[in-house]
Amino acid sequence: MSEQQSSAPQTLSGKTAIITGGASGIGLAIAKAFAQQGAPVIILDLNEDAAHAATRQIAALGGHAAALPCDVSDATSVRDAFDAILRRGRIHILVNCAGVAHVGTASTTSEEDFDRIMRINVRGVYLCTRAAVEPMKQHGGGVILNMASIAASAGLPDRFAYSTSKGAVLAMTFSVARDYLNDNIRCNAISPARVHTPFVDGFVVKNYPGREAEMMEKLGRAQPIGRMAQPDEVASLVVWLCSDASSFVTGANYPFDGGFVNLRG
Repeated sequence: MSEQQSSAPQTLSGKTAIITGGASGIGLAIAKAFAQQGAPVIILDLNEDAAHAATRQIAALGGHAAALPCDVSDATSVRDAFDAILRRGRIHILVNCAGVAHVGTASTTSEEDFDRIMRINVRGVYLCTRAAVEPMKQHGGGVILNMASIAASAGLPDRFAYSTSKGAVLAMTFSVARDYLNDNIRCNAISPARVHTPFVDGFVVKNYPGREAEMMEKLGRAQPIGRMAQPDEVASLVVWLCSDASSFVTGANYPFDGGFVNLRG
């Protein structure tokens, strides 16, 4: 690696970044962080109103963002969204962040729920990756970052379908990194533990009314570090992995778990 490469700045200036599921939670934090680093951001989200609200937040921070409605599990929707993006210019970065959770074991997970999780969490990553890699090849390369989970590699109770889907995301990450290595396309994954998002807040309020504070403390203590991660902390790692500062990194999975996998007693 040359001196110039090894000291590459962590900047995304002028690099168009697509973030699926970028209207809320971790995806929104990533979109904001990218915009702050100078990247024109395109948010793909099923919730069009929330996606446009996110672009207004980014604009208020001085960034540049656009929003397109997209159902990542639907091939036509993905194709239409990426065609619209490519008419504007090239794609430098794709962050596959859209996904849904599910609680259940193999015996309590219905076929319908299993198929829904696979359709969104696995097929969605496949469709968006397929739409991005050929244009990236034609323009000399790019970066793909997949949001996996510690559920892909740790045995979590009642997370059968979700864990299965995130295991597939990891496998796709390694496969894409290998297949497009000579096309200057890097592909990595991040595997977070529990992150404090509006989804977590809603889950606690819905399932533990009157015990919100108790349950939030319990959820935080599940990580050996003693708390949940914040979305902007995840976003900081995503920025590095998608910048030239990490140009030597591909085919990697980064645990972001506060010691959950290796330090549990």
